[in-house]
Amino acid sequence: MDAALTVTGALLAGCATSFHCVGMCGPIICGLGTFSRSEEERLIATTCYHGCRLLSYSLFGALCGTIGHQPLRWFFDSPAVILPWVMVVALLMLAFGLEKKIPHPLVLSKWIARAKFRIGHANRTRKFGAIGSSSMMGLLTPFLPCGPLYLLFGVTLLSGSPLKGAELALAFGLGTVPLLWLAQHTFHKWRARLTPMTMMRLQRSLAFLTAVVMAWRLHDTLPTFSQTSDPHQDIQEMPSCCHE
Repeated sequence: MDAALTVTGALLAGCATSFHCVGMCGPIICGLGTFSRSEEERLIATTCYHGCRLLSYSLFGALCGTIGHQPLRWFFDSPAVILPWVMVVALLMLAFGLEKKIPHPLVLSKWIARAKFRIGHANRTRKFGAIGSSSMMGLLTPFLPCGPLYLLFGVTLLSGSPLKGAELALAFGLGTVPLLWLAQHTFHKWRARLTPMTMMRLQRSLAFLTAVVMAWRLHDTLPTFSQTSDPHQDIQEMPSCCHE
């Protein structure tokens, strides 16, 4: 149950984060679609973007799960003991906006900025086309300076195995797809109806609600230190044959 609950938490964390993604990555994603020559090509480009993004998330999740596998084994018999609660903490960080405190590597930011410029230039000069550019941007998405994404990969470090890390990253990515897909087709309408403040509140509310539900479901996994109500309960009675 705990494993399934953790994957569900990662999926809902992706749903909550998708409100952030629409505001931050939406313009980039929607910009790629403008180079499509037809509606069919735009649909294929969108599919390629999300497919490559989910593949890249899974590979990074597996890598993080591999890196964190042995250190976790030194402290815990099974990482499954702590992983659900790590997911709760990650969701609470999203709920209170603490993911913004995670530092963004400056070198990585400059590198991804150059990569986006080159992809955009190649698209304008028709070297790649909408499908190729969308696929490349999808593969590069894990390198974007994004607090929620860094938080997710931090969770996969504690997953305990490459397979579990890939599973959590994939679940998170799948949670971001529906809203991003919708934004790609109705981006301007979304921007007009939902202000950044509204989207932030929706994200934090969903993350907080998910964290509370997970914590409630996991409350019986906390260690309990109960004492017996009867102090003489542990004292064994003498057999009747020994009574004087």
